[in-house]
Amino acid sequence: MSSKDTVVEAAGELFGDKDPSAVDRWVSAAYRQHSSLAADGPDALRQLVAGLPSGFRYEGARVIADKDLVALHGTYYGFGPQPLVAFDLFRVDADGRLAEDWDALTPLVAETASGRSQTDGPTEVTDLDKTEANRKLVLEFAEKVLKGADYSVLTDYISADTYLQHNPEAADGLDGFGAVAAKWAEQGKKLVYKTVHKVVAEGDFVLLQSEGEFGTPVAYWDLFRVADGKIVEHWDVVAPVPDKLPHGNGLF
Repeated sequence: MSSKDTVVEAAGELFGDKDPSAVDRWVSAAYRQHSSLAADGPDALRQLVAGLPSGFRYEGARVIADKDLVALHGTYYGFGPQPLVAFDLFRVDADGRLAEDWDALTPLVAETASGRSQTDGPTEVTDLDKTEANRKLVLEFAEKVLKGADYSVLTDYISADTYLQHNPEAADGLDGFGAVAAKWAEQGKKLVYKTVHKVVAEGDFVLLQSEGEFGTPVAYWDLFRVADGKIVEHWDVVAPVPDKLPHGNGLF
């Protein structure tokens, strides 16, 4: 079974069926947790699943796999007072078990600047033969634009005419990005990217998990879709870095 199939089946039993016994079938005894929602180890995950309310459900949007890393993008309902858009990233070990987990969640926004939801858009992975070229493109964009803040080279990486935006506050196109970035700066929330911790690339999708600041320390999760050598679509979750975690593994 592939890592992607493993994560899809495991997540379905854990968060679809809400079955705590799925931990015994799918989760490594050495399970390492980075989420702010649970302590370390399989027992804490079992307790989390056992405590899910009856109205809880997960609505998946897309799955991206890169060797032993598998990312899920979707929305949790009933995991708090309002729906939460989430990225979940799992590492699958050589025995086909979930061995490590990272995540980031943000409230679902009903009305967005672009009119697009935080999860809609293409879901099927295409252009598998371009995975490494797309990974290289997005990493160069991250280094020069996100970390280096050199916006003069934006059009080297982003399609100015067809750039579609799913960040709730940003309209489509580079003008939309520029306008919302200026608004954030006025609010004292400058986009600062310091470190890219994880890259998950499959075909036309590339997901970055990064550490930085947005007024306060945050985790940036940015999903890009690439077509014809340019970034054409963007989804994200920007999550505050908590002061304390229920484990000693760090958020990243």
